[in-house]
Amino acid sequence: MVQILVSYSSRSGNTEKLARAVARGAEQAGAQVVCKRASDTTKEDLPDGIILGSPVYFGTVTAEMKDLIDRSVGARRKLRNKVGAAFTTGGHHTGGKETTLLSMLMAFLIHEMVVVGDPIETGGHYGVACLGAPSADDERAGELLGARVADVARRLKGG
Repeated sequence: MVQILVSYSSRSGNTEKLARAVARGAEQAGAQVVCKRASDTTKEDLPDGIILGSPVYFGTVTAEMKDLIDRSVGARRKLRNKVGAAFTTGGHHTGGKETTLLSMLMAFLIHEMVVVGDPIETGGHYGVACLGAPSADDERAGELLGARVADVARRLKGG
């Protein structure tokens, strides 16, 4: 069984709600999932797949998520060939969701992780993004992202 970590930063609750949907999708795909805040995530949390989520703050991640990414340097070699994906929420329809996703994906690339975007059924871009509180469609997109990460992690693990 693959293990997936969903780590998120959330102030209004919107990103946490989307994180729960992502985790649900990975669980429904047969993964063992840990869903926790970025501030509670440690470099000892080294599963087969990591899905990060952050609200948009000035076109990038929150300080809490940036701190997690900065702390991950201690696990750099241990993350090689693991799966990474990202999701975000924002308060404006053009307010930096793609740049926020890319900032998380860049960290995965530096760790030599295998990066996956959201499935084509949800739009097929850098990751799941929604405006404000996640709608039922946004939650479904999150579930599909979680399931996709679980599937790719399982394939990479040889299962």
